[in-house]
Amino acid sequence: MASFDSVTARLILLLAETGSIGRAAEREGIASSAVSRRVSDLEARLGVVLFDRSAQGVRLTKAGEAYADGCRTVLRSIADLDVIMTDFSSGQRGSLRLACTGSALTGRLPELLAKFAARHPGIEIAIGEMSAAKALLALDEGQADIAIVSDNYDFSRFDIKPFEDERVWVLAPPDHELASRIEPRKALPFEAVLPHAIVGIHQAGSLDRLLAEAASTAGRKLTEALRVESFPALVRMVEAGFGIGFLRSTSLHLLAGTDLVCAPLAEPWAMRQLLVARRKSGPLSAAMRGFMTLVSETYLPSG
Repeated sequence: MASFDSVTARLILLLAETGSIGRAAEREGIASSAVSRRVSDLEARLGVVLFDRSAQGVRLTKAGEAYADGCRTVLRSIADLDVIMTDFSSGQRGSLRLACTGSALTGRLPELLAKFAARHPGIEIAIGEMSAAKALLALDEGQADIAIVSDNYDFSRFDIKPFEDERVWVLAPPDHELASRIEPRKALPFEAVLPHAIVGIHQAGSLDRLLAEAASTAGRKLTEALRVESFPALVRMVEAGFGIGFLRSTSLHLLAGTDLVCAPLAEPWAMRQLLVARRKSGPLSAAMRGFMTLVSETYLPSG
């Protein structure tokens, strides 16, 4: 049997994630036919079918799920070996790969990384901004050392520490009906915002899920006027009068220069945390230890 092919293994995982040969080929910058040929050759060699193919795309078979799990294990081991070898060196050089959400990058993370870089000038920092779900997937597959994400996910496979506290705020144009309910230094109950159309953000992202779950608990459903994929775009659409919106406190700086009014939501569920996570089973490099120590030294709980 031929040796393990890490390129094909990564393609298998990318196909499992995207469900599309075309999207996987586009992400890797290769031809769709090359992706299909690699998968077909692998299936022929293994004697199993890894993907069910249909007009809607591709989906892992049971055998495919087992092979994908094995690929993740091998790729994690390869990534872990690199970290272990780095720790055999002087510790003065290395890398720190972060997968984090936009909320983390608009909060205290940039200043924290500046402190880290000053303490560890030989450590190369790589930052990937992505959704929380993709950040945890990158962590799981050994593509990131540390993830910084919101707290409403399954963290059973990870070691976690609090990184930053943040509250959900509602914002509205000054001539919006809800604006009359917003008073300085007063929180607003979630029920007050439920009747109004909203500008949605990041389908199935952490904030989207949080608000949808809160509305469902209240026996209601949020009405979306439209949906955007970035917080600056959300602010602009609320400014334009498409509806109200929601931001975490770490993103309130985006309101500078606008005449939007805002208030924190009053409910306990609206106070969340960003967490810093790492794999329980992974090695802890000198760079990771230094970053986690700095996180603990500088975290200040709210209230």
